[in-house]
Amino acid sequence: MLKVAIIGTGAISPEHINGYLEFKERCQIVALCDIYPEKAEAKARQFGLDVTIVKDYKELLDGDIDLVSVCTPPYVHAPIAIDFLDAGCHVIVEKPMSASLKECDEMNEAARRSGKILSVIAQNRFKNPMMKLKAVLDSGLAGKILHAQVDSFWWRGHNYYDLWWRGTWEKEGGGCTLNHAVHHIDALLWMMGRPSQLQACMSNVAHDNAEVEDLSIAILRFPDGALGQVTSSVVHHGEEQQLIFQGMNARLSAPWQLKTSVTLPNGFPRVDTEQNNRIQQYYDNLPDIPYEGHTGQIHNVLHALETGSPVLIDGISGRRTLEFIMGVYKAACTGAIVQFPLLPDDPFYTFEGVRKNTVYFNEKKSSVENFEDQTITTGSDYKGGVN
Repeated sequence: MLKVAIIGTGAISPEHINGYLEFKERCQIVALCDIYPEKAEAKARQFGLDVTIVKDYKELLDGDIDLVSVCTPPYVHAPIAIDFLDAGCHVIVEKPMSASLKECDEMNEAARRSGKILSVIAQNRFKNPMMKLKAVLDSGLAGKILHAQVDSFWWRGHNYYDLWWRGTWEKEGGGCTLNHAVHHIDALLWMMGRPSQLQACMSNVAHDNAEVEDLSIAILRFPDGALGQVTSSVVHHGEEQQLIFQGMNARLSAPWQLKTSVTLPNGFPRVDTEQNNRIQQYYDNLPDIPYEGHTGQIHNVLHALETGSPVLIDGISGRRTLEFIMGVYKAACTGAIVQFPLLPDDPFYTFEGVRKNTVYFNEKKSSVENFEDQTITTGSDYKGGVN
């Protein structure tokens, strides 16, 4: 029976708690930690947990914890994860992996050094429509991918950035590109691989209480010549989110939609019914995964611990996603065409370099310690609705 601790009991922690509680025969939550202990106590009461509650996570380093979920603000992901890895614990860390590529490298080195699992939350991969889209792309039925479109559309009210750690480069590490589109950027890189170069622009159009961006657009070129675009936003009503891939043979997307074309004698399109049916049948025959979202990723980590198999999303994958995001910030702030990879001598490799070279859109004018209402949205289910 694996003993689990959760560090940080804010709005995302219930996703982890519910995930672990799904597997009571495999793991047990034994500790909660928060710098506001009353929040941890409230979570323990809400979920009926008999746990140790601490204010400082370091009190748990000498215990018998096997697995830790780090659910804190991004600026402390790295030190907490590294301390627990060095203490012999496996770690699941919330997105984004950390505040800088340098910290990502330090986290991955700690995982290598300790021999323990480091998994970075990217729960959108563990959605049936997303997993099936990946399988269809890998099958080659759509042909060479020519264009990828990512619409990471979210909506957050003006007071969203009043929370003490949000809306600052120092503590949140960035805006919607880092903390919202991270889900869809991870999925894009999983399906397409890393682009070779990137151009971008960003702005703050609706949240004058935040230093960071609330809207960004990136244009990508992949090594094989394919192009892509990624829009990251917290100003889009309806929170409609999708990934669209235009292949030589078909258009595929999550939420699932399939379109195929074949040429008429004059070059104009008609539906390729045979190809359409072939791809749809392949999609329909794909099995569902047993657990979705955070629960699915926790199941994946538990399975890896039990069998020795690799996790789907490790620290290398988490770093790749952050590298893309730092590329967006570099391109948007400097006007340069960014080439990948970003190396350690790049100004956007370190936390200090990002803070020094990025754009500060506004001064954060208000700050609250906690919101009483913990209602959040965690994104599309890719079945046509929003959770």
